[in-house]
Amino acid sequence: MHDVTRRSLLKHGITITGLTALSPYAASAVLTPRATEGPFYPRQSIRFDDVDNDLVKVLGTLKEAGGDIIHLQGTIRSKAGQPLAGHRIEIWQCDVNGKYLHPGDNRNFPYDTGFQGFGHDITDAEGAYHFRTIKPTTYPGRTPHIHVKVFDGQRELLTTQFYIADEPQNKSDRIFRRLSAQEAQSVSMVFVEDKGTVTTNVDLVV
Repeated sequence: MHDVTRRSLLKHGITITGLTALSPYAASAVLTPRATEGPFYPRQSIRFDDVDNDLVKVLGTLKEAGGDIIHLQGTIRSKAGQPLAGHRIEIWQCDVNGKYLHPGDNRNFPYDTGFQGFGHDITDAEGAYHFRTIKPTTYPGRTPHIHVKVFDGQRELLTTQFYIADEPQNKSDRIFRRLSAQEAQSVSMVFVEDKGTVTTNVDLVV
């Protein structure tokens, strides 16, 4: 399942939410809150050659990443509720052991080379994106999270972070605590399991 697409999910009967036509809620939605990029954004020279939307399997390797596999999906829309097609969305996160694919994370234990660490997708005509990755794990001093960037061509529109809904460590996380209740809800992942597949939906407004 290396080349994961929204269409392949639909083919296999996995429901994707948040793809309905423009609604009053979408039109009035608040902008997705911004968050710090952090010290471990993997610049191009750091990344694996494989930078697709399946972070669990690195092209050319036999093993898959450790951790709990999830499907992270959603839409990217404008404040007016219009779907933003052809936009690049990037995610990066630490591996199952809590280590980043970055030389700055020089703690003395190996990185999980089965985990891509960074990936991107391009939104379709409905503004939809999809990733296959792992449920985020704890990095020292932080609650579990996934870093996210959105681009329109070369122009960066948003840097934010996704969190696990109702994760106890959220309450003590310095970045999460800056969010209002509405903002926190907009970037929180709620996991749903169906026939062994775990999905979560996070819609972005930029």
